[in-house]
Amino acid sequence: MAQGTLPPNPNSSDPYEQLGITADATFEQVQAAKQNCLNQIKADDALGRARVETAYDSVLMQRLKERQLGQLTGAAATASKREAASNAAPAAPALPRLAVLQNLPRPKLQWQQPSIKLAEEKQLWWPLAGHGLLLLLLLVVGNQLGTPELLLALASLLTIGALQRRRSRLFAAVGLTIAALAIGLLIGSLISAGSSLPIGEAQFAAIPALLLLAATAVLFD
Repeated sequence: MAQGTLPPNPNSSDPYEQLGITADATFEQVQAAKQNCLNQIKADDALGRARVETAYDSVLMQRLKERQLGQLTGAAATASKREAASNAAPAAPALPRLAVLQNLPRPKLQWQQPSIKLAEEKQLWWPLAGHGLLLLLLLVVGNQLGTPELLLALASLLTIGALQRRRSRLFAAVGLTIAALAIGLLIGSLISAGSSLPIGEAQFAAIPALLLLAATAVLFD
């Protein structure tokens, strides 16, 4: 048996004995003992594997604490000298990461360019019906103060809902809606300046924006 190692004892309360190492074991021996214990445990034995991980964390935390306080035991000091002589271990091991945190999925942000594809069935007619109703209200009562802005806000929500329902990409739906609204308002403001129609300027400027929102709701996928 190599120096610093002994038979593992999973029933012991001492983390060194659980891993099958002595207090003068080097960092490599601690790592090897942990892996050896895990190899001897079945993959579906979550409790047994958790005990090994806990014992390994305890050993590292204990050594790190001793080094920070400058209170190395004789055995730990011997292990440190052996590690320094072999140049195989860092001066101070990094804080161990819990096994649970290592298994957590890492979020990924992916941007997928939208494609132009006409919606079908309900995903086509209910956005068109909703935007058509809002357009009718805009033409009938849109000359009242604040009404065009309110109708455009409702049209924007309707567009976001239609896009989200098709592909469940909220951020893309919001981005497309904001772009359509901004372009529509820009076009409306340019053509309403020289308009002589018997409707209000804000009312007329909101029409292109509402039409562009309706097209966005049924054309983009």
